[in-house]
Amino acid sequence: MKYQERFDDITELVQGANTAEDAQARVVEHLYERFRCYDWVGIYRLEGEELMLGPWKGKAATEHVRIKRGEGVCGACAVSGKTEVVPDVSADARYLACFSETKSEIVVPIIKNGRFWGEIDIDSSTLNAFGPDDVEFLEALAKLLAGRV
Repeated sequence: MKYQERFDDITELVQGANTAEDAQARVVEHLYERFRCYDWVGIYRLEGEELMLGPWKGKAATEHVRIKRGEGVCGACAVSGKTEVVPDVSADARYLACFSETKSEIVVPIIKNGRFWGEIDIDSSTLNAFGPDDVEFLEALAKLLAGRV
């Protein structure tokens, strides 16, 4: 994995966390601080039929603290249980606009015991910011987090 060293660092952070929420916050912080093109990072958890925003890090808060299952890219991920990569948000009608500078987005499901639990959502001000290495890395992180939720 291209980001193996970063994954190992985050694994240590997660293992040292006292609670699931603390583990999620540590992951969000690390991703935001260490990946230059990750401009906003958050974790949503499914509560009933809505995604609720948990820990996040970015220049500004999002207005989307609750997203209905099936709504937007995040809601689509909640339905499909599959990673959603949007290279250009202006070309995807599902995108729920939050920040004018956002150009691309990736949403990675967190699956616990075969069921959708939540997701990692990352926005970037760079077009086509998320490639196969990001997908592999973030899906591994989602599995790591699933062990702590």
